[in-house]
Amino acid sequence: MNSSKASIAIGISQIFPCSYLDGQQEQLLVIQEDTLDPILFERLLAVGFRRSGGSIYKPRCPRCSACQPIRVPAHEFVPSKRQKRTLAKNQDLTWRITSEQTAEQFALYEHYIRERHFDGPMFPPSEDQYNHFLFCHWLPPTFIEVYNGDKLLAVAVTDTLPNSLSAIYSYFDPDEEQRSLGALLILIQCRLAKLMDKEFVYLGYQIDENRKMSYKRLYRPYQILTPTGWEYSQVC
Repeated sequence: MNSSKASIAIGISQIFPCSYLDGQQEQLLVIQEDTLDPILFERLLAVGFRRSGGSIYKPRCPRCSACQPIRVPAHEFVPSKRQKRTLAKNQDLTWRITSEQTAEQFALYEHYIRERHFDGPMFPPSEDQYNHFLFCHWLPPTFIEVYNGDKLLAVAVTDTLPNSLSAIYSYFDPDEEQRSLGALLILIQCRLAKLMDKEFVYLGYQIDENRKMSYKRLYRPYQILTPTGWEYSQVC
């Protein structure tokens, strides 16, 4: 009788220049599996791992510990005055959730990367890069799409797990910067998590030394993973 076994690989990446902090070096603990149960993946999220494509990773940098896993308790989240204004000025928009991958989504992603991240590691954008970064066969992502009429303005690629949502990547029309669409997508994820009775929204890694990452602390209350476990942070 023939039997097949799932393949698992665990290792440490090579050291490479950090994408977030100038002058720092990055190294990752990486787990690769042919298949992964969503419950197990959620447990890995709870100890600081993230997903990129089909790989699970966690920073193991030689001389830096700036990456702090951050999550929002969905039922405790209360929008700030600024976030309420963001919701109010986007009342003309509609949003939906879908599991369908479309050419329109990629076209928006390509426009976003070319305009907003032309100096970063994701430039130039390509369909192979997009697919490798966002998709894996053992956990098809959810797409939260925001529309102005029939025009797609923003997409949040999100993992839907038994007890949480995990924000993988968001992108939006850079020509609509005044709408604060990145903030709107997180607010929608927090609302959706509450509607789905999920406990947490995982936002990835908070990096205080990187100005572009400071927005994650604006969604309160939030928890930071410390060496002794998840703690509510008092840092503003």
